[in-house]
Amino acid sequence: MKLRTLLSSAAALVLAGYALPAAAQDGPVKACLITKTDINPFFVKMKEGATAKAQELGVELSTYAGKVDGDHETQVQAVESCIAAGAKGILITASDTKAITDVLGQARDKGMLVIALDTPLEPIDAADATFATDNFKAGQLIGQWAKAKMGADAENAKIALLDLSPAAPSVDVLRDQGFLDGFGIDIKDKNTIGDEDDPRIVGHDVTSGNEEGGRTAMESLLQRDPGINLVYTINEPAAAGAYEALQSFGLADQAIIVSVDGGCPGVKNVQEGVIGATSQQYPLDMAAQGVEAIAQFAKDGTVPQPSEGLDFVNTGVNLVTDQPQEGVPSISVEEGLDRCWG
Repeated sequence: MKLRTLLSSAAALVLAGYALPAAAQDGPVKACLITKTDINPFFVKMKEGATAKAQELGVELSTYAGKVDGDHETQVQAVESCIAAGAKGILITASDTKAITDVLGQARDKGMLVIALDTPLEPIDAADATFATDNFKAGQLIGQWAKAKMGADAENAKIALLDLSPAAPSVDVLRDQGFLDGFGIDIKDKNTIGDEDDPRIVGHDVTSGNEEGGRTAMESLLQRDPGINLVYTINEPAAAGAYEALQSFGLADQAIIVSVDGGCPGVKNVQEGVIGATSQQYPLDMAAQGVEAIAQFAKDGTVPQPSEGLDFVNTGVNLVTDQPQEGVPSISVEEGLDRCWG
C-alpha cells in the first residue's frame, strides 16, 4: 500500500511538470549544445569539446545550430526541442542575447540548468551561469599591444573598427570597447558601441563575423579615409577580409590589424604577418567545462559560481604575437599554434 502511494505521488509530480531528482530518472543525463552556426571553426571546436566530454561522462548530448550567424528563430526552436526532450541542461551561444531570454526562462522554470557559452545573455543573470572568455580583457590586450607597437604614432592613429552586427550582441560590445580602452581612448558608455568622440576613430562598420563582411566593411571605411593605419576586427575571418581589401587598395603595409579568437587559421595569419596580434580564447575547454557542470548539476544540484571578481566563469585568454611589446603579456605564435582552441 505504501509503495503504491509513493508511485502515485511520483506520477503526479511528473504530470504537474516537476522534474524528479536525477537519481530517480531513467537513462543518461540529457544535455543540449546550441551554437550560432555549425560552420564557423570556433563553434566546430566547441562542439568537439562538448561531444568528447559528454562521451567521457556518459551524458546524452544533442547539438543544434543556427543556419547563419544571427539566426535567432532556429535557436528558439532548438531550446523548445530541448525542453520537450527533458534535457537537464542547455549550453548556448546566443545570436540574440536579449530575445532568447524568454524561451530560456521557460527552460529554467522546468528545472533545467542554462549556461551561456562565450556570449553573455542580456541581462547576464538570464542564465544560471556563463562560461566565457573575458572578452573585454581580450579587447584590452590587443588595444594595449597596438598602442605600444605604434609608439609615438599612436597619437596620430586612424582607426577602423570592424564589428559584428547592428544588433551588437554583448561579445561584440565587450571586444570593441575593450580594444578602445586598451588603446587609451575614452569609451564613454562601456555598454555602447560608437558613442566615442575621439578624432582618431575613422568609423565603425559591421562584418557578420565573416571574410566577405570584413572585406566589404574595410572597403567602405577606406573610402571614408584611405589613411587608416590601425584596424580592429571582431574576429579573424573578418580580419582576413580586411587584409584582402587593404591589398586591393595597395595599402597592406600601411595598416596594423588586430583581432580576437586565436583559432589555428588566425594564428597562422599572425605568423604570416596578416594580423599583428590576436587574443586567443579556448572554446573546446569552455564547452567541456559546460558539460561537466550539467552533469554535476544533475547529480547534486550544484550551480557553477563565477570566477573571483567577475560575473562569469573565466575560461582564459592570451595575446598571441611574435612582436611582443614591453608591459603587454603575450605568448608566441609557436605556443599559440600548439594551444589553438584547446
